[in-house]
Amino acid sequence: MKKLQFVFMLSMIAVLAAACGSNEAEEEGKAKEKETVTIEHELGETEVEKDPEKVVVFDFGALDTLNELDVEVAGVPQDNMPSYLEEYESDEYENVGSLKEPDFEKIAEIDPDVILISGRQSDLYEQLEELAPTVYVGVDTTRYMDSFEENVHKIGKIFGKEEEVETELTDVEEKIEDVQEDAEKSDKNGLIVLANDDKISAYGPESRFGLIHDVFGVPATDEGIEVSTHGQNVTFEYVVEEDPDLLYVIDRSAAIGEGSAAEQVIENDLMEDTKAMQNDDIYYLDPDYWYLSGGGLISVSEMIDEIDASLN
Repeated sequence: MKKLQFVFMLSMIAVLAAACGSNEAEEEGKAKEKETVTIEHELGETEVEKDPEKVVVFDFGALDTLNELDVEVAGVPQDNMPSYLEEYESDEYENVGSLKEPDFEKIAEIDPDVILISGRQSDLYEQLEELAPTVYVGVDTTRYMDSFEENVHKIGKIFGKEEEVETELTDVEEKIEDVQEDAEKSDKNGLIVLANDDKISAYGPESRFGLIHDVFGVPATDEGIEVSTHGQNVTFEYVVEEDPDLLYVIDRSAAIGEGSAAEQVIENDLMEDTKAMQNDDIYYLDPDYWYLSGGGLISVSEMIDEIDASLN
């Protein structure tokens, strides 16, 4: 009888110990779930759950960075997705509208832990903030690399990827040093144009694509180009007059899925006598990186490579 009582007591102790252990694990789990980080950004200060599970991304550069860091996302705007990120067009990811017109109902249905946005959604920040903590990660083109690095650090802090971010940014900085050296050695100037159907606009320092001059070190043919989101409207006579050593072309039509026509537009009879055309120094930059998703770990690295290739 005493033996049975002893066994019963041992069993009860074991049950109580297991229950205590389970409660402690549950409490630890809850504490971990509630851990947050505060992110300062251009539109405010946002408290975000550490390592959030349900992530909605409206900036392709940020999506690019999350892809490189192996962070899963729940929802993206699937319209006009850059080709190198086409995996996000699958049914595994929720379609949350377009870059300019978010699907608020779908976002509410997802109930995300965080939403990452950039310039095209900045006017909707307060509406999105009502659905979930929202962080602005758009690139400031007047300070491109500083802004890019700050955004990547924010993402690293949110998702607990600080060490990986440091490694990635070190690689980018080394590549920039290489392209700067090549730019200095080449001693060639450059002009950047955006081709849109049969029209062209020019971009200079501190512009949307100005990092070619400001960061990579390619001297600008024209230092006085108006800084504008859509560039300064120019003619081919202007390009002939400036006569750049290197002509960088970004095809907007190709970027927005209307077919590539930049080469036929740019390489016309008027351009035949320019140094860029004569020396085969017209470079058609990948619009996926330059127009749709700049500011990501992958895209910035590819952008550096494209400019470096033009200098060698």
